[in-house]
Amino acid sequence: MTPGNGRDVCEVTDVVVLNLRDDCVARTATNFRRGMTDKRFLELEITAWLASPERKRQLTAEVYYDGQQDVLKRRRMALDDDGKPMELTHLPNNRLVNNLYSKMVDQKTNYSFGRPFSFDTERKDYAAALATVLGARFRRTMRTVGEGAWIGGKAWLYPYYEGGEMAFKRFPADEVLPFWADADHTILDAAVHIYVVEEYDESEQAKAVVKVEVMHGGGVDCFIRRDDGTLEPDPDGHSGDYITAEDPDTGKEQGYNWDRIPLVCFKSSHHEIPLLSRVKCLQDAYNDILSTFANQMEEDVHNTVLVIKNAEGEDLGKFRRNLAIYGAVKVRSYEGSEGGVDTLTVEVNSENYKVLLALLKDAIIENARGYDAKDERMSGNPNQMNIQSMYSDIDLDANGIEMEFQASMEELLWFVNRHLVNTGKADFDGVEVKVIFDRDVLINESEAITNCKNSVGILSDETIVKMHPWVFDPEQELERIKKEKEEAAADPYQAAFMANRQNGGGGSGGNPVTGQDGGDGDGQTD
Repeated sequence: MTPGNGRDVCEVTDVVVLNLRDDCVARTATNFRRGMTDKRFLELEITAWLASPERKRQLTAEVYYDGQQDVLKRRRMALDDDGKPMELTHLPNNRLVNNLYSKMVDQKTNYSFGRPFSFDTERKDYAAALATVLGARFRRTMRTVGEGAWIGGKAWLYPYYEGGEMAFKRFPADEVLPFWADADHTILDAAVHIYVVEEYDESEQAKAVVKVEVMHGGGVDCFIRRDDGTLEPDPDGHSGDYITAEDPDTGKEQGYNWDRIPLVCFKSSHHEIPLLSRVKCLQDAYNDILSTFANQMEEDVHNTVLVIKNAEGEDLGKFRRNLAIYGAVKVRSYEGSEGGVDTLTVEVNSENYKVLLALLKDAIIENARGYDAKDERMSGNPNQMNIQSMYSDIDLDANGIEMEFQASMEELLWFVNRHLVNTGKADFDGVEVKVIFDRDVLINESEAITNCKNSVGILSDETIVKMHPWVFDPEQELERIKKEKEEAAADPYQAAFMANRQNGGGGSGGNPVTGQDGGDGDGQTD
């Protein structure tokens, strides 16, 4: 962390001093040679990004997760007498959404991030310090980051200080315009956070105001984006250094900046593609088929084709209306031809719809790489191989996102380590630590416990305890085992009980406390 330059908001009116390298964006250096200022460059980049296909996909993924899908715009159309399309407003028009996509997002999120993660390091004091900074509030934030990464392809974490304590804020993918220094998108040169707030104008009418925060090596600059795309300094924003703290020697406020851009990207994969891109066409087809099936079930009158002979009137609309209201038809004989109404029934084969819906559901699950909890492989008492087979697809994506999150957590821990140094806790630079994401996977507990028991004497107690399905905190469980052994060493009767339990309930030649092992045979001791 380095001291800031103490800039005021008025200093950003003309030029924003960014830490943009020549290879950040291919056209940056060329534009700067033409005399383009950083501020004008940002205005053009923001305008282009707001309308970019990438951001449109991210916004679509958000609204699809909320259930606002394309089927809700569905209209029933036909051709009029002139061959032009017209909407049939009098016919049933169901717009049904069975949101299998959101189910896949929740399933994959909870599978990888539904359980608390842990830190594996040889320094117990480091693990305790991390648990203090990255506590329950951060774990909840990390779950929403994982959900955002599946929805938008990536999500962002912003470390900042709140009341003297380190805190973290999540930014969705559609709010951050990054400027990367490399093609692999691993080094961040600068970033722009764009978000909308509701404010009241002079006439007390609510209006949307677009706020822009430009994060770079020299701090953050806050702007308001006007309708014409230009940026104006935000008088209510905090432009300047990332952190302000009181100097203990002078008592004055001193600004500080991070040595890196305080924004960490968490990706679902290196492609940064929203999950919806895999299944949108399948989800739309499922909704359309389901809505069409409901329409045909409601069209009871239209399921029958009427063959009319010598009915009164020529208006078919009036004829249908009278039939629906009165349930009767007036006919007559004409020139010896008897009048009447014959029917041709059009049957709706529901099995066709069921088969097609089942195929689309399976395709959505397979392309989203999830699993079907009602899979036939889970019937009865499934063994661990059947369970692993069902989870094979979701494990592929879980491996990928966990690798990306491991790298991002390493970046985030850099800020945490700086915080620990700045607050006088300790310096843990260079200390190896691994973040373990505990997957929420169904297991055959009996089989897992048997495997743990059979591993005694082959593997260490720590490894066995970590693999036991009933243990949620291995460190705490190992402490309990250690305490039990110490108490047993001080009490010979307790030691005999512990030895008997480790031997599977049998002693050396008999029960632990019976007449065969001593005493008078009544289970009591002298």
